Amino acid sequence: MISTPNSLYTAVVLAADRGPGDPVAGVAGVPCKSLVPVGKIPMVVRVLDALTAANEIGTCILCGPAKSIVDEHAELSARISSGKIRWFQNQATPSTSTYHVLRSLPDDALVLVTTADHALLGSHIVDYFCSEARKTGCDIVAGLAMHETVVAAYPGTRRTATKLRDGAYCSCNLFAFLTPGGREVADFWRQIENQRKKPLRVISVLGWIAVLRYLLGRLSLAEAQKRISRRLGLRAGAIVLPYPEAAIDVDTVSDWKFVQTLVAKQTS
Repeated sequence: MISTPNSLYTAVVLAADRGPGDPVAGVAGVPCKSLVPVGKIPMVVRVLDALTAANEIGTCILCGPAKSIVDEHAELSARISSGKIRWFQNQATPSTSTYHVLRSLPDDALVLVTTADHALLGSHIVDYFCSEARKTGCDIVAGLAMHETVVAAYPGTRRTATKLRDGAYCSCNLFAFLTPGGREVADFWRQIENQRKKPLRVISVLGWIAVLRYLLGRLSLAEAQKRISRRLGLRAGAIVLPYPEAAIDVDTVSDWKFVQTLVAKQTS
């Protein structure tokens, strides 16, 4: 059974650290990065609030952090106990965590996957991306932002960009799984997740022709989508978001300080 156009999405928030001793969590003095405060609110709570406020989202699932951490955090524990969100134990990597959660959901469920460090995520971003993803006819869709737009809006930020023929693009940590077949992308994700900050290595999984065209500046976003689709045997798409803040996440201590400054200005 395939989801109807009016189906609400199930949102999955990946909230576990990639490894022990996350430097951002250490500087902030919290047990994991997802609990790092931005504007005095833990990042994961900000993300959950944005998803809850979005018209496109019906259910929220939190994958990680560890149960011991959740149990000691009053707000997260209360939301889980009340049934407002469901909690899943995280797996070894983000891709395996995603695959684990996806396997538990009905085949006809539309699924949005994002991360707990998406500190500037707003319900308007979620609704735009989910609505546009429905229209693509694809199995899986990724959210992107134009690098030049992000830098123009936030000149103090440094974002990894994939430079294609028609522009440079930043990831927005937003992924829509729209069909049962699209969920198999988690296997492909495992091949590239450790290279996510190295665009050339990510492109290399598409074959040497794609790498050559990328190096020559001839690989466009449309061609990249077609090559990914052929590689995966499904329809892969991308939505270029008009919101530069969608590309801002917290990977480093400097990212955290930058986002803290932005939020402080917004609330002053």
